[in-house]
Amino acid sequence: MKTASAPSTTNLVRLDVQRELDRPESRADPYSAYARLRRLGPVLRWRSGFSDTYVITRHQDVVSLLRDPRIANDRRSVSGRGGAPAGRWWMPAIMKLLINSMVMKDPPDHRRLRTLVQKAFTPARVDDLGDRVEQITADLLDAAATKPVIDLVADLALPLPLTVISEMLGVPEPQRVEFRALLARVLDPNSAKLSGFIRNYPHMLRLNRFLRRLVRLRRQQPGDDLVTALVQAEEDGDRLGEDELISMVFLLLFAGHETTVNLIGNGVLALLQHPDQLQLLRARPDLIDTAIDEMLRFTNPVGTVSPRFVREELDIADVRIPRGSTLTLLLASANLDDAAFPDAHRFDITRTPNRHVGFGLGPHYCLGAPLARIEARAAIPALLQRFPDLRLAIPPESVRWRSNMGLRGIESLPLRTSA
Repeated sequence: MKTASAPSTTNLVRLDVQRELDRPESRADPYSAYARLRRLGPVLRWRSGFSDTYVITRHQDVVSLLRDPRIANDRRSVSGRGGAPAGRWWMPAIMKLLINSMVMKDPPDHRRLRTLVQKAFTPARVDDLGDRVEQITADLLDAAATKPVIDLVADLALPLPLTVISEMLGVPEPQRVEFRALLARVLDPNSAKLSGFIRNYPHMLRLNRFLRRLVRLRRQQPGDDLVTALVQAEEDGDRLGEDELISMVFLLLFAGHETTVNLIGNGVLALLQHPDQLQLLRARPDLIDTAIDEMLRFTNPVGTVSPRFVREELDIADVRIPRGSTLTLLLASANLDDAAFPDAHRFDITRTPNRHVGFGLGPHYCLGAPLARIEARAAIPALLQRFPDLRLAIPPESVRWRSNMGLRGIESLPLRTSA
């Protein structure tokens, strides 16, 4: 990423990136929106909040920075505050819990937490869920089949991961209805806005109390579930503290759930908008894995990662980035970069290789990626098989997208299930 010419920051384009990407036309056609950003420059300058951030638009630079040890997830790694807990004195305890999660940590703290969690959240545990995920999907489609018009989000994409995670965590059967209702409120996409967060805060507190009771229960009555496995996970005598454990569960709920909802919703919409690819997947269900990768690349359920911070001065595409700077890495722009993907504007479920960064890359690669894949692998083929005449019940231009730069997802998707 070093260049021979003298890097500078004097000629960077300044742009309100969030406003640019939140336009309805940008939500509906992200390819054109991100292509415009890349044409403006590989590095843009954006006044976000009270400070500037450098926005990275190209695939090659995003990939390099996701792996670069000079880039930190924790601002304290740059400020020199060491292991002091993140957050201000005035910040609610629940917020401190969230911002001290594993995704905000750097080595060695991140490595320690990731090692402990991987002992509980194993590939074998996720693989064992396959049959159960298929059964939950079948039950949801049975209920949906009684309606002439279904909402893909409300009837399948949303309740599937909610049901899976409640069982996976070991929530007792009598409490699962309460837990799923509470979780649905907490995971409301509108809660990402300040007004939504304030309105949702009591539900966050209730969920925190619910999870702490669940942890205490599984300490006393271990089961074959993820919370028990997290409680028992140990490495060289080290275990997760209760706050660390609760923070980890919150991370799995927020990151894993929303990604799955958007992957299923966006993916099915892309298939319906590209009938040739829909017909191909119906004829070749064995293509589902490459199809999911293309859905992750083309529809971008995750648009960007949490902010990154520069530990030491570095150069990106002839731009000198000072130490202490904030970076916004546009995963979605990277995934739609023609320099990395031939015919990037084309939705192609046979695309291979497909080096998308839909789940991130490097040490912070999404922990819940295997679970999201299993849920999409079960839901999408089952939906297409159950409803051979599936089609949009509204004009494509009427599809409503959530306003969130970090995540791209539809609010609802009405579908007709029969001719």
